[in-house]
Amino acid sequence: MMAQRFGRSLRVAALQPSVSLTLDHLGCLDSLVACTRYCLQAVPSLRERDLKVIADSWSSNSEEILSASPDLVLASVPYRLESLAAILKCGVPVLTLAPHSLADVYQDIRLLGDILRAQDRAAAVVEEMMGVFASTQDAVATAERRLVYCEEWGKPLIHSQTWVAELVSAAGGEFLGKPGSVTDADAVAAQDPDVLVFAWCGAGDRVPLGRVIEKRQWQSLRAVREGRVYCVPDEFLNTPAPNLIQGLRALAGVIHPEIFGSAQGVRSLQPDGLATATSKIV
Repeated sequence: MMAQRFGRSLRVAALQPSVSLTLDHLGCLDSLVACTRYCLQAVPSLRERDLKVIADSWSSNSEEILSASPDLVLASVPYRLESLAAILKCGVPVLTLAPHSLADVYQDIRLLGDILRAQDRAAAVVEEMMGVFASTQDAVATAERRLVYCEEWGKPLIHSQTWVAELVSAAGGEFLGKPGSVTDADAVAAQDPDVLVFAWCGAGDRVPLGRVIEKRQWQSLRAVREGRVYCVPDEFLNTPAPNLIQGLRALAGVIHPEIFGSAQGVRSLQPDGLATATSKIV
C-alpha cells in the first residue's frame, strides 16, 4: 500500500475536481496539498485550506506540480497528450484515472479508498450510489422511455460520456447517439428528441440555451415546443465522482418530472423564452 510505504499521511495533488470530490466523500481532504481552481469551485470548503492552486490534467506542467512537494499526483480525464507526458515525467508517483462507465467510477472510488486507508468509507459511498441508481430504475420500470439528447460540448457538438448515457437509462430515458462522439445539428434534429440536455464542460450552468436553439434552428423540435430544454450544471454530469448522484436526480427530474418532481438546480428554457433567450430555474 502506498500509504504504508510513506508511513504517514500522503501529500496529494489533485488535478481534476472529480478527484477532490471523491476525496471529500471519503473524508480524506486533509491529504490534499494542491488542487485546481475547478476543485475549489466543486468543493467550496477547500477555499478555507492553505492549498497550492495548480493547473489541471489538461494543462499542468511538472514544475508547478513539484512546487507543492506531493507524494502522489492524482489525475483524471480529460487529458491533453502534452500535459499527460509532463505529469508522468515529474518524478512523483502518479495515478491516472480514465473512467468510461459507472463501473469504472465505482472501481476508482474503491481504489482511492485503498490508497488513502478509507476502504470502509469507499465501500459505503459505492453502496449508496448503487442504491440510488437501483431505486431510480425501479421508479421508472414501467414508464415511457423518452429520447434524450445530452451534449457535453457545443463547438463541435459532442455527445455526453458513457456514464451519462447510463444515468439517462437509469432515469427512464433513451440516450440519443454514441456517447463521446461528435455529431451535428441536423443529425440531432432528424431524431427529434423528447428532451434536450446541455452540460458543457467548464461552463457550469451558463449554457446560453435560447441562443443555441435559435442558431441551430431547432425551434420546431418536440423538446423545444414542449419546454423540455435544460442546462444541467457541468459538475453534475461531467465529473466522474460520487456527485453523479446529483446528475442522476437532475436527469430523472427533467426526463420524468411526473414521477420525480422538478429537478433542483437545473435551468429550463420555456417555449416563449426563445425571443429573449431567457430561462428560469426549475
